[in-house]
Amino acid sequence: MPAAEPLRDLTGFIRANTAVAAPPLTPEIRLWLASEAIPLWEAGEAELAATGLPPPYWAFAWAGGQALARYLLDHPEQVAGKRVLDFAAGSGLPAIAAAKAGAAAVTASEIDPFAAAAIGLNAALNGVRVACVEADLTDTARAGWDVVLAGDVFYERDLAARVEPWLRRLAGVGATVLVGDPGRGFLPEADLERLIAYRVKTDRALEDTDVRKTVVWRLLPSRAVAALGAQ
Repeated sequence: MPAAEPLRDLTGFIRANTAVAAPPLTPEIRLWLASEAIPLWEAGEAELAATGLPPPYWAFAWAGGQALARYLLDHPEQVAGKRVLDFAAGSGLPAIAAAKAGAAAVTASEIDPFAAAAIGLNAALNGVRVACVEADLTDTARAGWDVVLAGDVFYERDLAARVEPWLRRLAGVGATVLVGDPGRGFLPEADLERLIAYRVKTDRALEDTDVRKTVVWRLLPSRAVAALGAQ
């Protein structure tokens, strides 16, 4: 089997295929974003065809991430002085918002090297520090995070089945788990505390509507985990 072709310069690809813009719900944050979804998606697929890497989700400010970022900017006490993880961070928008809100340390996790590069570019663009871990963290323990952010992670059944119990375990050992979700099909139905809702402007090339009602939830430990912890 032939070896995969080497990746091109990641930051070069990002700069060539995106432009600096502010997401609709967070005008105080600028990101390298795709101005049009379809051309960037096609460019990404061509670039990634020989590598097996995911599509360029990092080039879009998804509704769940926008809602989380807005919530943190408006409620900095949620993260101020705390250690924060932005899981499956994409563009890194919630991570950047947490840093701006005064978090003591912010880590973004991603499995896509292009996303990791985009997070670095976006953090620098906003003058904040965000460490990036290029790994799937769903088998790890708490690792000292006080707050865990998860934007738009419940869009696919297998992913949701892996992520939900991990997030619940983190909540069970004391982490605050905040989920931004615009009504994806696999959001858990139980043990959720609704914090706030936003109307987020979206792109019809990516979504089936111009505006999505997006909720920030606190994901609570499952009742079984909570009962075990109380023993």
